[in-house]
Amino acid sequence: MNLIRSLVFAFFQTLLTVLFSLVALFSFPFSAHVRYRLITGYNHLVIWLARWVLGIRYVVEGREHLPSQPAIILAKHQSAWETVAFLFLFPPVSPVIKQELLNVPFFGWAFRLLSPIAIDRSSGREALKQIVAKGGAKLAQGFWVLVFPEGTRVAPGEKGKYGIGGSWLAAETGAPIVPVAHNAGEVWPKNAFIKRPGTVTVRIGPVIDSSGKSAAELTRAVETWIETEMTRLPSAAARQ
Repeated sequence: MNLIRSLVFAFFQTLLTVLFSLVALFSFPFSAHVRYRLITGYNHLVIWLARWVLGIRYVVEGREHLPSQPAIILAKHQSAWETVAFLFLFPPVSPVIKQELLNVPFFGWAFRLLSPIAIDRSSGREALKQIVAKGGAKLAQGFWVLVFPEGTRVAPGEKGKYGIGGSWLAAETGAPIVPVAHNAGEVWPKNAFIKRPGTVTVRIGPVIDSSGKSAAELTRAVETWIETEMTRLPSAAARQ
């Protein structure tokens, strides 16, 4: 049954990807915020499909922690689910992504018009400079910045090395950090075609003030909070 559901989901997701790549192209004349609202209609529909076709639901805890000003979201990275859902679960965000994602047919074309912060991760310190320059500009425009500090998706129960890019941006701009833990990888595994029904828990942590702190200090604080909360999250399968 999960295979059949996953096949149906993949079919409709592909159709939506093509459709919204065209929506993205026609949204070009509009402002960045208007384009964002139009293009992220795709994200709403994909997560809606995930619920009704795959049986993947979600709950969000800790919304009261979200600050009123633009912030930097540093989140766990387990799945493709959060890369889709976080673009509408939070205020308008500019995600930090790999440069090569913009070259993916249809998907990359639409993503380009969302004006993400695309970086060359192999460029080392130059990538940090790109994050600070582009991220600072996005914060000034009223966008939040979304960073997955582990850089790549990790399996449930595992932990990647936390990079300092997002914390560096916070230290340089003084923007607050919002840490986020979730267990999407339990139902939408990394690189897996077959998804499983269940309920994703997205847990938003208290704001971490970046004032007077180094990037290294902020990274340690984020890592400690996220990894501690990961051990406290309920099983996704248990909350169907």
